[in-house]
Amino acid sequence: MIIPSVADGVHLITHANVNCYVIEDSHGVTLVDAGLPTMWSMLTQLQEERNRRPQDIKALVLTHGHFDHVGFALRAHRQWGIPVLVHQGDARLAAHPYRYKPQRNRFLYPFTHPKSLPRLGSMAVAGALAVKGISDTRPLGTGVADALTGRPAVVHTPGHTDGHCVLHLPDRGVLLTGDALVTLDPYTGEAGPQIVASAATKDTKQALASLEAIAATGATTLLPGHGEPWKQGAEAAVRQALKIGAH
Repeated sequence: MIIPSVADGVHLITHANVNCYVIEDSHGVTLVDAGLPTMWSMLTQLQEERNRRPQDIKALVLTHGHFDHVGFALRAHRQWGIPVLVHQGDARLAAHPYRYKPQRNRFLYPFTHPKSLPRLGSMAVAGALAVKGISDTRPLGTGVADALTGRPAVVHTPGHTDGHCVLHLPDRGVLLTGDALVTLDPYTGEAGPQIVASAATKDTKQALASLEAIAATGATTLLPGHGEPWKQGAEAAVRQALKIGAH
């Protein structure tokens, strides 16, 4: 199976409604998010397809510390020696990816949104309940961007978590949005640009406010942590997300 390219030099690894990305150029590779544990084999397959070696990978950047973004981070760090970067506001969460308190009970919420149950079930089968956290991380901030493939601009977008960040590749018109803006919410089963439900978001009011920073990038293509790529521009995505609001 060929791993698809979803933007210039950006490849999507997707499984069980969870996305992570590989940014590459002639100088090397940066991984963005670590998905779920079973996505490791998809990463190694992509490496083979692209004739890349583990030493080509400059870093693994976590947009935030939730379990479905930390999946194979510890394995990549231990097995390949890859540095793992996360905003200091999410360092503790990355080490303990299940220890967070959203606005609403994340275990009961799906039963009021039955469309979410098969999506969350597929995530569980893919290892969502057995993620090991990583405590050996480095701080992610604007100062480290120059060392990363693609030289992404790191934009702090709190709300979903305290330390959530998005990565902007201005020369490619691409914004990797993590869970600050998704096109599929696993907790409701609803598609379209939106913030993630209160069952998995710490502060939905703050998450909605952070959408302004996403719109300000002017990116053409948005690559979310859940759902299909959005290619109608950041401003249009934010307008739809604000119209949907918090749930």
